[in-house]
Amino acid sequence: MAALSLSFSPTFLRSSSTISSSVRSLCGLPLSKLSFLSADRSLAGLGLGKAETSRRFQLRRTKAFSTAGMAATAEKKVEVFDTEEDLAVSLAKYTADLSDKFGKERGSFTVVVSGGSLIKSLRKLLEPPYIDSIEWSKWHVFWVDERVVPKDHDDSNYKLAFDLFLSQVPILPGNVYAINDALSAEGAADDYETCLKHLVNSGVIAKSEASGFPKFDLQLLGMGPDGHVASLFPGHPLCKESKKWVTHILDSPKPPPERITFTFPVINSSANIALVVCGGGKADVVQRALGNSGKNEEPLPCQLVSPEGELKWFLDKAAASKL
Repeated sequence: MAALSLSFSPTFLRSSSTISSSVRSLCGLPLSKLSFLSADRSLAGLGLGKAETSRRFQLRRTKAFSTAGMAATAEKKVEVFDTEEDLAVSLAKYTADLSDKFGKERGSFTVVVSGGSLIKSLRKLLEPPYIDSIEWSKWHVFWVDERVVPKDHDDSNYKLAFDLFLSQVPILPGNVYAINDALSAEGAADDYETCLKHLVNSGVIAKSEASGFPKFDLQLLGMGPDGHVASLFPGHPLCKESKKWVTHILDSPKPPPERITFTFPVINSSANIALVVCGGGKADVVQRALGNSGKNEEPLPCQLVSPEGELKWFLDKAAASKL
């Protein structure tokens, strides 16, 4: 594992209906070791209470993993929050700030989401000031992975995002890119990759000059209790896929078995990635990913996340309890 350096300081935290048939599918196509460099936790003169602070860890990689699509100079930041509520507040500001930045720079904001508890953690974007201030018309929403089930199925990541988030914000229906659920897993993966290539060629999605893969503005990822991200699971051959943008899996160790997923070259070509992890059930994996781990252990998928830009871990206190 790479050698990492770490520092932290307190930081202020600011504060279903039927699925629309107009939403297009596929563009309309049928620490090893951590060295504590400083530990000034004093709040003197800041006037901040405990609930208004988080611990911020900044990690810089001095030597990158060698794996498919791995960027060589990624920077990691880790923030630990007292509660998931505090985490959600910070995640909303982080996302809104990037939306504003890329909206002004590029005229669009390409956002990739995952399933699970990540969508719930975006709920603060549905409240003032963000619900009214974000330029939602500039958002383009994608999925880092999806279960190959109908869009109205309870296992669908699209349905989860629609019910809890998309149905409550004015993102243009044509800017929401769900999989074609009428196809097989392999067909859906190929179709989604075709969609991404079309959007890169048309300039909606940026292209990485370093890798040639799509460069999304922000990927919002969760992590499973086994350390998987997207539908890339520990020890699975797909973790080493280096050519495809989107691939399929027929034997997911977590049901349902048939899925599509971005590959690591696409994940790691991103400008920004937020890894959002909550709950004590993931504390052991967080410790392995960010703390001391065996030198001969194969890296977990979450440890292979290394974007061209910034990687930021959002952890609640329970998830970080063993750091």
